[in-house]
Amino acid sequence: MNRLDTDVVVVGAGPTGLLLAGDLAAAGVRVTLVERRPPGISNITRAFAVHARTLEQLDARGLADELVASGTPITRMRLFGRPSLDLSRLPSRFAYLLVTPQYEVERLLERRARSTGVDFRYGTELRGLSQDTDQVTAEITGPDGTPTTLRARYLVGADGVRSAVRTTVGLPFPGRSVIRSLVLADVRLTEEPEDLLRVNGVGDAFAFIAPFGDGWYRVMGWNRARQVPDSEPVDLDELRAITRLALGTDYGMHDARWISRFHSDERQAPSYRVGRVLLAGDAAHVHSPAGGQGMNTGLQDAANLSWKLAAVLRADAPDPEALLDSYQGERHPVGATVLRSSGAIVRLAMARGPLLRTARALAARTLSSVRPAAAKAMGMISGLGIAYGPEIRRVPDLPLREGRLYELLRAGQFVLIAPEGTTPRLPDSAPTSPARLVRATWTDPARRTALLVRPDGYAFPAGR
Repeated sequence: MNRLDTDVVVVGAGPTGLLLAGDLAAAGVRVTLVERRPPGISNITRAFAVHARTLEQLDARGLADELVASGTPITRMRLFGRPSLDLSRLPSRFAYLLVTPQYEVERLLERRARSTGVDFRYGTELRGLSQDTDQVTAEITGPDGTPTTLRARYLVGADGVRSAVRTTVGLPFPGRSVIRSLVLADVRLTEEPEDLLRVNGVGDAFAFIAPFGDGWYRVMGWNRARQVPDSEPVDLDELRAITRLALGTDYGMHDARWISRFHSDERQAPSYRVGRVLLAGDAAHVHSPAGGQGMNTGLQDAANLSWKLAAVLRADAPDPEALLDSYQGERHPVGATVLRSSGAIVRLAMARGPLLRTARALAARTLSSVRPAAAKAMGMISGLGIAYGPEIRRVPDLPLREGRLYELLRAGQFVLIAPEGTTPRLPDSAPTSPARLVRATWTDPARRTALLVRPDGYAFPAGR
């Protein structure tokens, strides 16, 4: 085999690629991160919401508290004028929705990736790739236009909805456009909205307003009567008119620092893995912005994949192929579920006619007044309710003798929690070695069972 230039090439330096690359480098893996944009993080961003499960993943990397300090926590969500969902009931240290721009997430993740030794290649574009049983060869063009190649054991495409990686390996991206001519802007407001998170739909329009916490607000709106291509010019007067239609007022919005028109698709690749090439984030799935789940789903893809790739590259996995295939098995169904749930939300927002609008009101009333329904909905949107089967469930941030569980997970290793004075044996199927294991002790002496926690904060089943 030819000498490898790196262990893993990650294509795309958005949040998904940055988290993945930083995790791998922290695990001792050589990582090259290829990004076609020039260096520097833009403040033009569509993602604005960080959910509780994502904050837990960032907590496991020592980044959550700093990110929370930069944003606005929202504990109540009003649905189409109905009473609020109470996010403070979420079973997490982060019982809220954090409104903060994507560039703040990227800033922290890029800093961590650089500190762990990731080799950044900005201004570099993927032109093609090939693979065999031993390696992947990426054909790239650098900032000066010079073509070259990178040889690696694996390559991950985290390069967005127009993924060059997905296209090059021949994976289809089936789906359709779910909504056209959405208008998005960051603005100042003269009047403060009644709720921190303001959203409503009236049949022919809907609008959404959320604060960044620094005087700027993210506003999104849609008008059924104004369905035009993305290339059609857009101005603040159009967005003012939409918000007046949907919310009854435009809150005196002014001084847009950014405004854009876009459409939203629902698409998912049938497979997240082709040999030594894998997909994550928007390269693998894309859906409506309803629920603010896009960036969060991609970050959780990365958290799931990173420890598995590291275990394979360090020869810790008893069955490397099965472990890599479990990424598809665990995350593809989650992507499909997010497509369905976000699609349902946006279709309710677009509801027209008395029957559909009655159904929307009934759904909002049910989520607001029926606690099991509200808990299920909040668990799905926040990510806390996501499980990979009956045994592979999220483990909450347990207090342990050695500290909080998610502080111990910052080592990037499995955590074995056991009663004091016992030394349980690792399952033969566990993709780790005792030398890379963090051992912890229950604070409650009455607990006599052992629990093995994966690096992504999910339980490793005893029988696996």
